[in-house]
Amino acid sequence: MKSKELAEIVGITTANISILRSGKAKAIRFTTLDAICKALDCQPADILQYSESE
Repeated sequence: MKSKELAEIVGITTANISILRSGKAKAIRFTTLDAICKALDCQPADILQYSESE
């Protein structure tokens, strides 16, 4: 799925999708995470990774 299509389904901008994909996002709303998981038919653990701050 292309970023533009995912952004339309989720209801956020392609710029925000880009920020999420690059790992530069500081936070994500649960409603946005839920919509992404529904669109991609996945679980949050499939798309999130924890890393300690420096």
